Amino acid sequence: MLRTVELEVRHLRALCAIADTGSVRKAALQLGMTQPSLTTQLRRIEGAIGGVLFTRGQTGSRPTPLGHSVLSRARPIVAEMTALVMAARDAACGMGGRCLRLGSVGGPTVAEWLRRVHRRLPGTDTTIHIEVSPAALVQLLAGDQLDVALVQEPAGFPLHLPPGLERRVLVDCEPRFVALAAGHPVAALTCVALPELADDSWIVDPTADHECAALRRALSAAGLNPRLLQVRDTATAADLVASGEAVRLCQPTAEPTDGTVVRPLLGDPLTARLSLVSRTGALSITEIDALYEDVAVAYEELAHGNAAYRAWRERRGEIRPSPPEAYAAPGVGMPYAAPGVAMPYAAPGVAMPYAAPGVSYAAPGPCVPPGPGGHPEPSAPPEPYALPRQAPPSHAAPAAPPAPATPAAHASSAAPHAVLRAPAVRLSPTGTPQEHRHLSA
Repeated sequence: MLRTVELEVRHLRALCAIADTGSVRKAALQLGMTQPSLTTQLRRIEGAIGGVLFTRGQTGSRPTPLGHSVLSRARPIVAEMTALVMAARDAACGMGGRCLRLGSVGGPTVAEWLRRVHRRLPGTDTTIHIEVSPAALVQLLAGDQLDVALVQEPAGFPLHLPPGLERRVLVDCEPRFVALAAGHPVAALTCVALPELADDSWIVDPTADHECAALRRALSAAGLNPRLLQVRDTATAADLVASGEAVRLCQPTAEPTDGTVVRPLLGDPLTARLSLVSRTGALSITEIDALYEDVAVAYEELAHGNAAYRAWRERRGEIRPSPPEAYAAPGVGMPYAAPGVAMPYAAPGVAMPYAAPGVSYAAPGPCVPPGPGGHPEPSAPPEPYALPRQAPPSHAAPAAPPAPATPAAHASSAAPHAVLRAPAVRLSPTGTPQEHRHLSA
């Protein structure tokens, strides 16, 4: 028998989420819970109230007459509680200065992003809220509890943005690498194919939106059906990987923990899009530009400092090996462009990116391990965020070196370079471009 509970505001929020989404599963994703946990919570709420609040059918969950009555009283309470918390926070910020509320999914970029924001805004009370669930961050933004958040969306599972939120893409197609034990049979390979991990168990976080579904889809496409271990605790997951009990996906900027290695996956079967989402009107365009710059530079520094990810990008032509001084040039640091857009940035002594008409940087292509005959030409990954790849270079005899070009001619004659300026793209909730603004140097 389920234990009777005293109703709290979180229970009322759960009821409102089920009614708004029309599904216990969707409400669980929105609240950052698992579906079984929310189902159990709903039964306890119904036990405390003494009646059924939702009917469940093929079309989803619909409020009963009792459910409508409870919801009509629950919604004002939830709204008042949210307003109370926000007013208290605003008052606290008013006493100590301006307040900036950041949110993010977990990852190596968070600490460096926060450090840059603190350094740029020393007088601002900056807070950070970390969530595994991007959908939970979106709800906090929509509820005026965050100003801006860094979110990720697995390819094939786009994040729905409610009205009033804007998205700026940071990385359109970031690959997922795999973490495995240092003693794993394939740990010595520079790139690992999914079938080579057929006998391994995979760790998934049940609270991470669509992570499990994206992994299952990729494994199924490879003809695999391994056991999935649901682990929420990061330290426990790392220990299981180091012991050889399981493998798990990780971001390409992640450094291996003790006893583990991180390797790219052959063909890049799993990718994600990283975006900065903000609430319309919460911050000025200039402030959003600066926050985008902070996180973009933080990400690029991590990407360049990670040997495995840097080699992966160089093999695909996304970046070119550059001297250290190119990365230390003032104002340099954002190599990403929106689809089909290549914005050159010329720092003193730094070559301009290749910007010949009709040619743009391609999104990361599949991972191809080295072989006796070199790297075979990969095929484009079947991901929705992939961009067209450039044609491979011909094997004709090299031409004579061109005459020195004037600075005005560099944009069309210089070799590709790592550094591009990222455009700030404002999108509607449906993904339609509304405004293109390029960040200043």
